[in-house]
Amino acid sequence: MTAALSIRAARKAFGGLVAVNDVSFEVKQGELLGLIGPNGSGKTTMLNLISGALPPTAGEILLDGKRISGLPAHAIARQGVSRTFQLVRVLPSLDAEENVMSGAVFGRVRLWGEDARRIARVLLDRVGLGDRAHMPVAAMTYIDQKRVELARALAADPRVLLLDEWLAGLNPSELQIGISLIDELHREGRTIVMVEHVMDAIRSLCDRCVVMSSGRMIAEGGVSETLSDPEVVRAYLGDDDA
Repeated sequence: MTAALSIRAARKAFGGLVAVNDVSFEVKQGELLGLIGPNGSGKTTMLNLISGALPPTAGEILLDGKRISGLPAHAIARQGVSRTFQLVRVLPSLDAEENVMSGAVFGRVRLWGEDARRIARVLLDRVGLGDRAHMPVAAMTYIDQKRVELARALAADPRVLLLDEWLAGLNPSELQIGISLIDELHREGRTIVMVEHVMDAIRSLCDRCVVMSSGRMIAEGGVSETLSDPEVVRAYLGDDDA
């Protein structure tokens, strides 16, 4: 079976700084993969390479067996990659419904007009914002803006969904709701790559995880064995505590 997403020796250098250093891994169809590592390890840069926000310096990225690396971000979105951002990015002059409609218009499915509006309403209900569809997103809390951003990503019906610390900043009750929502998306068969520091979420949600440190992939495999790998423990805690 062709992998949903294939990363082959991906590399990203900013001058003399190598943020992603020849990283390779695959994501299977319908898999929820955790991409984890300490701060500054290159996780968000990797998502930027996959989504086209940054071009790779070397290597290639394939979606359903077709190369997408080197394409502009809007073309990769059309191919079926949607994402949320570590720092929320919404369209502040629009309301929640219009923000989500933009995902349908510019994503893979290309819905317009009432079709886009209908899917936006369904998805806002799903993320708990059905009663705030016409609220300007600029007036929303940060957490609600994150919900809008997720609904917008889902409006494109992506082949691969990239979540960049979507659970960060949630209080305990919001966190449980967020974990349940991601679990539902996974059970629907969606392919998800999740960058996350909330280890309870990684343990309860992910099929496998990939661990990065200083731009390199240092471990890959089942969640329990990977998190207990001595090199992974060292990356998080340092040599003195490992």
